[in-house]
Amino acid sequence: MKDKNLPNDIKDKSLDELTELANSIIENLEKEKDLENSINKYQELIRLNNLIEKKFQTTSRNISQNTREKISKLLINKDGKKIK
Repeated sequence: MKDKNLPNDIKDKSLDELTELANSIIENLEKEKDLENSINKYQELIRLNNLIEKKFQTTSRNISQNTREKISKLLINKDGKKIK
């Protein structure tokens, strides 16, 4: 179940938009009576969840890297020496 099976417009959405989409799929699954349709929607939900996890990890990595860079800049004074 690769995220390659998801439409391209889903891949361009923000984490909030993807979360809202996942919530709507969950609500539909809870109401669904047809088991075959439920299986397809559940598989779509799993692919969507994988995409959300990847975007979250990427965003988290970027935040961590930016924070490390900012801390590093704060620790270096104007003479270029590190402050302990």
